[in-house]
Amino acid sequence: MDSVALFCTGALLACGLYWFVCVLGPAEVKGKRAVDLSGGSISAEKVQDNYKQYWSFFRRPKEIETAEKVPAFVDTFYNLVTDIYEWGWGQSFHFSPSIPGKSHREATRLHEEMAVDLINVKPGDRVLDVGCGVGGPMRAIAAHSRAKVVGITINEYQVNRARLHNKKAGLDSLCEVVCGNFLEMPFQDNSFDGAYSIEATCHAPKLEEVIQGIERGDALPGLRSYLDIAGTAKKVGFEVVKEKDLAKPPALPWWTRLKMGRIAYWRNHILVTVLAAIGIAPKGTVDVHEMLFKTADYLTRGGDTEIFSPMHMILLKKPEVPPSKS
Repeated sequence: MDSVALFCTGALLACGLYWFVCVLGPAEVKGKRAVDLSGGSISAEKVQDNYKQYWSFFRRPKEIETAEKVPAFVDTFYNLVTDIYEWGWGQSFHFSPSIPGKSHREATRLHEEMAVDLINVKPGDRVLDVGCGVGGPMRAIAAHSRAKVVGITINEYQVNRARLHNKKAGLDSLCEVVCGNFLEMPFQDNSFDGAYSIEATCHAPKLEEVIQGIERGDALPGLRSYLDIAGTAKKVGFEVVKEKDLAKPPALPWWTRLKMGRIAYWRNHILVTVLAAIGIAPKGTVDVHEMLFKTADYLTRGGDTEIFSPMHMILLKKPEVPPSKS
C-alpha cells in the first residue's frame, strides 16, 4: 500500500510539474516558456549582478534623468524583464482599456489597431513604432493595416525576439526591427508616413528629444503630467489634433488585469523559485519577478487613487513642409 501511495504521489508531482511548465509555461501561443526564462543579452551568471546594478540607479535618481545614463538604465531593465513579461503577460508590453465582453487579448489588439486608425494608415504606408519591444503591437498593426511597420528598440535581445516572432507570424515582409536609441533616430528625414508609440516614450529623459526624433525620421526616468506632453509637442512645432482619456467609461479600469492576476503571480513565483533553485532559471530571476509583482501593486494603487494612468492618448500632426523652390 505504501508503494502505491508513493507511486501516486510521484505521479501527481510529475503531472503538476508538467502542468506548470508545459501548460502554463507558454504565453500567447507558445511565445515563451518558463523553462526558457533568461536574462536577455545578459549571461546567466551575471543576471543577479545586473539586477543589483539596476537598483543602484535609484540610489542616484538624478542620474536616471540624464540622457547619458538612460540608455544603459533602460537596456538593463529590458534584459532583466523581457522574458518574464513575455511569459507572464504576452508579446505586447503595455496596458489597454478593459472592454466589457472582450478578453484581455482582444482588448489589447483593438487598442493597438486604434493607434494606426487614428493616423489613417493605408496599405503600403511606412510607419514607425517608437519603442517596439518584442513586436506585439507591430504585428497586430501590420496585419490590420497591411502597412510596412519599422520598429526601433534599444534592446538587442528584444530585436532578436521580435524578428523571430515576425517570421513565425508570416509578417516578416511587413515588419522590420532596428536596434537603436529612439532619442537618436537612425533614419532619414521624412522617411515615414506616420509614427506611433505605446507606453514607450515614457523612458525618455526629455520629451522634446522624442518628438523631434519622430519628426526627423516600466524603467522610467520620471513621471509626467499629460499637460507636459501636449505642451512639449507644441513647443517643438506639432499641432495637437486630439487628446482623450481612454480609461473613462464605458471602459473598465485599465488595472483590472493586474488585480485578476494575483493568483497567477503566486503560481508563477513558485515556479520561478523552483526553476532558479535547480539551476534552470538564472539566479536573480526570482528577485526580478518579485520586483515586477511589487510594481503591479503600485500601479494598481496608482490607478485606484487616480494619480497615475498610461491611458492618455494624444494625436499629433507634423507641420506641412513647403515644397522647396528649384
